[in-house]
Amino acid sequence: MRKLITLIIALLFSAACFAQVKVERLLTEDLVDPISIDALSPRFSWLLNGGDRRGVMQTAYEIRIGIDPLVKTNKHLVWGSKKVLSDQSSYIDYKGEPLISGHRYTWQVRVWDNTGKASEWSAPAYFKMGMLTVADWKAQWITPGFVEDSIMRPSPIFRKGFSLTKKIQSATAYITAHGLYEAEINGRRVGDAYLTPGWTSYNKRLQYQAYDVTALLKTGENAVGATLGSGWYRGGVGYNPKPNLYGKDIALLFQLEVTYTDGTKAEIISDGSWKSSTGPVRFAEIYNGAIIDNRIQQPGWAAAGFNDKDWSGVKVQNFTKSTLIATINEPVRKHETFKPVKIFTTPKGEKVIDFGQNLVGWVQMKVIGKAGDKVTLSHAEVIDKAGNFYIDNLRSAKSQDTYILKGGGEEVFEPQFTWQGFRYIKVEGYDGDLKEENFTAIALYSDMKPMGTFTCSSPLINQLQHNIQWGQKGNFLDVPTDCPQRDERLGWTGDAQVFSRTASYNMNVHNFFTKWLKDVAADQYPDGRIPHVIPDVLGKGGAGNGGSTGWADVATIIPWNMYLAYGDKRILENQYSSMRAWVNYMQQQSRNDLWNTGNHFGDWLFYSVNDDTDGSSAITNKYLIAQCFYAYSTQLLINAAAVLGKMDDVNYYTTLLAKIKGAYLKEYVTPNGLISSDTQTAYVLALQFDMLPENLRQQAAARLANNIRRYNNHLSTGFLGTPYICHVLSRFGYADAAYRLLLQDTYPSWLYPVKMGATTIWERWDGIKTDGTFETPTMNSYNHYAYGAIGDWMYRVVAGIDTKTDGPGYKNIIIKPTIGGNLDYAYADYETNYGKISSHWKLDAGKVLLDVEIPANTTATIYIPTYAGTTLTESGKPIAAEPGIKMAAPETGYVVVNVGSGVYHFSAGR
Repeated sequence: MRKLITLIIALLFSAACFAQVKVERLLTEDLVDPISIDALSPRFSWLLNGGDRRGVMQTAYEIRIGIDPLVKTNKHLVWGSKKVLSDQSSYIDYKGEPLISGHRYTWQVRVWDNTGKASEWSAPAYFKMGMLTVADWKAQWITPGFVEDSIMRPSPIFRKGFSLTKKIQSATAYITAHGLYEAEINGRRVGDAYLTPGWTSYNKRLQYQAYDVTALLKTGENAVGATLGSGWYRGGVGYNPKPNLYGKDIALLFQLEVTYTDGTKAEIISDGSWKSSTGPVRFAEIYNGAIIDNRIQQPGWAAAGFNDKDWSGVKVQNFTKSTLIATINEPVRKHETFKPVKIFTTPKGEKVIDFGQNLVGWVQMKVIGKAGDKVTLSHAEVIDKAGNFYIDNLRSAKSQDTYILKGGGEEVFEPQFTWQGFRYIKVEGYDGDLKEENFTAIALYSDMKPMGTFTCSSPLINQLQHNIQWGQKGNFLDVPTDCPQRDERLGWTGDAQVFSRTASYNMNVHNFFTKWLKDVAADQYPDGRIPHVIPDVLGKGGAGNGGSTGWADVATIIPWNMYLAYGDKRILENQYSSMRAWVNYMQQQSRNDLWNTGNHFGDWLFYSVNDDTDGSSAITNKYLIAQCFYAYSTQLLINAAAVLGKMDDVNYYTTLLAKIKGAYLKEYVTPNGLISSDTQTAYVLALQFDMLPENLRQQAAARLANNIRRYNNHLSTGFLGTPYICHVLSRFGYADAAYRLLLQDTYPSWLYPVKMGATTIWERWDGIKTDGTFETPTMNSYNHYAYGAIGDWMYRVVAGIDTKTDGPGYKNIIIKPTIGGNLDYAYADYETNYGKISSHWKLDAGKVLLDVEIPANTTATIYIPTYAGTTLTESGKPIAAEPGIKMAAPETGYVVVNVGSGVYHFSAGR
C-alpha cells in the first residue's frame, strides 16, 4: 500500500512538472483585439502560463492568422508561420499576405516549451485593419453652415438621419475632427473616450478613432450626432494663450461602415446632406473651462425622427486626409471618483469643497433650481495660510465651469471639452446647503494599465509613491504635460525625459510614448533641434525655441528607456533618425568638441538662497551640464546603432564620444578631480554619464557625499540632477547617503511636501514654505511630476527590479535589493510583457527574507543580501540542494544565483 501511495504521489508530481504550458494575453501592437490597425506589419505578443513549474522557457512558436472567422487549414490562412525555433514571445512581426483595409483577422499561437511539449492552440484573438490609404476615406470634411460666434465659439452640433434596411451583423464608426468631438448614435454616446481625437502635431499627424457601434444601431431609422469643441486645435494654448494655432475652422469627419448579415454593406458618411446647429455648450476652452446652458438643450437631436428643419446646412471642405493616422495609444477615460471629505466656509465667506486628493478631471454636480439660475464652480489646488481659496498660481487660467439651469427638476452637469487640475472647488450660486451626495470629482487620464506597485515600512515613503503615481495620472493626459491646472498644460520635453523610466514602472506607457515620440520627430526642426514642448505650440521654428540640454535630449533618452522597459526594437527604428539628428545638432554647435553655446534651462529649480552671502546656492554651469548630456545622448545613439546593426555609426560616434569626454575633462575638471561647479548636480552627471576616467570616479563620489553632508543631508539638485543622485550614490558605495536623502523630511527633500500634506508631486521643493506662505505664484504648480523620478530608484534599487541591457524588456531580469534606511521591508511587484515580477524583502529576527517571482520565458540573476557565515536556504532547504538554482560568483554583500521562472523563498541568517 505504501508503495502504491508513493507511486501515485510520484505520478502526480510528474504530471505537475510536465503539465502543458498555456498561452495567454494575446496582444496585437500591444492592444487587446484592436479594431483599427494601420501598421502594415503588425506585431504580436503573448504570455506563457507555466503554472507552478520552475524554469519554463519557450523554445518555439507557431502563429496562424486568417480572415475572421479563422479557417484552420493552411490553405486559407493569410499567414501560417510554421514552427519557428525561437524563445521570442513579444513583438513578432507579421510576415504574411498584404493585409486589407477594414478586414478583421483572427489569430492564434501555440508554443513548445523546454521539455519539448507543445501547448494547445491559444484562444482566438482578433485585430481589424483601419484605413490604410486616403482612398479608403469616402467621408468629407464638414464645417457648420452658419456664421459662428467668433468670441464665445459655442460648440457646433451636427446630425444626420439615415435608414438601415437589413439585419445588421457589424458596424464600425471612424471619427476625427479639427478640434475635439463627442459622438452619439440614436441618442447614446459612442465610446467612453474623452478629448478625442487627442493632441498631436495636427498639421502632420491627426488621429482618428474607430468604434464598434453595432449595439447602437437598429434596422430601420437611425441618426448620428456629433458635438465639437475648439480643444487644442483652435483654442487658446500656450503662454498668453494664442487661439487658432492649427486653424480657425472646426470640422468633423465621420464614416460609418455597416455589414449586414447577408454580406452586403452600407456606408454613412459626413457630407453635404448633414445639418448643423448649436446646443447647450456655449463656451469651452481648455484653460478657462466651460459654460453650459441647459435652457438651450434640443432633446432628441441625435435620435431618429428629430425635426431639424430649422437647422442650418453644412459646408463641405477640402481639408487634407493624408495626415490621418489610426490611434494606438490609450484614450483618455474616466477613472477614480472622489466624494467630498470636507465642506466648509472660508474666512472670506466662500463655500468650498475639499475632495482630499489633487486630481485632474472635473466635478459632476447635481442641482435643483429655477430656469436661468447660474452655478459656478472654480477650481484650486490649495487653500492659503488664512484658510481661503487660492488661485493665484493658475495665472490667467480661469479654470471655471458655469452651469445655467433650465429648471423643472434635478439636473446633472459635467463640463465638456475642458478639464481642471484641483483638490478644492469654490461653489457660487448654489441654492441651499452644499451636500456631499451632490458633488463627485472624477479623475480623467490616459487609460494606461497599472503595472507596478511599491510599498515599504515607511508610511511617508508610501505616501510619496502615492504622490508619484497621482502626478503621473494627472499629467499623462494624451501627452505628458508639465502641469494640469494653470495656463500651460504643455508637453514639456525635460519633464517627460527625466520621469520616463519611473513612468514605465507605474503604468504601461509603451504606446503612450510611442505615439508622443512620433510627434517629437514630426516637430523636430530641420537643423536637429527639439522644441521645448511637444506638440510644438511655442516656437514654430523660431531661433529662440528648442535645443536646450536635458530637454531636447528627450529625443535619445526616452526611446532608449522604452527599449529597456519593453524590449521593442521598433521604437529605436522609428526614432533613430531623430536621435541622430539631435546629436548632430550638438556636434554642429560645438567648437573643438565642446558645446558651450546656446540657451539652456540648466538644472531647473535647483536649490537657491535669497541674498546668498556664503555661496549656498547650488549653481551648476549650464554649459558643463550641456557637455554631459551631449555625451550621454551620443552614448545612447551608439547603443541604438548597435541594436539596429548600424556599425558604421557605432564606430563614428564612439570616436566622437571620446572627443566629447576629453573636451569636458580639459574644460571643467582639475587633475585632482575637482569639477569647476562644485555642486551635487555636477558630480552626479559626471558619474552617471561616465564623464570621468576610472581613476577619478571614486574620489568624485566622495566629493558628492561630502557635499550632501555639507547641506545636512539635503538635496540641492534641480530637474536634471535629481533623477540620478540616488543611483550614483548607491552605485559608488554610498547607499546609506542615498537612503538619508530619500528619508529626509525637511526642506529641501522629497518628503517635505509629503509632511506638508501633498497628494501629488510639487514643481518646487518649497511650493508651500515652512511658514505656510507660497512660492512665487507665476510658477508654482502642486502637480508637477518631474521630481517623482525618484520612483525609478525605489523600484530598481530599493526593491531591486531591473532588466539587463542584453535582455531588455525584462527578458533577462536582475533582482538586486538594497537594504537600508531603517526600513524593515520593501515590496515591489511589476507586470511585464512576460508576466509578473516580484521582489519582496523583509528583515525578520536577524534574518533577511527575500521572496521572488520570475515569470515564464525569462531568466533572472538574483542578488541575495547576506553576510559572511550566513546560513542560506530556499523554501527551507539548503540553497545548493535546490535544482534549477545555479550559484554564480558572489559580490560584496550578496550571494548571487541564476534561476529560471518560478517562485522562490530565500532566507539568509544565522
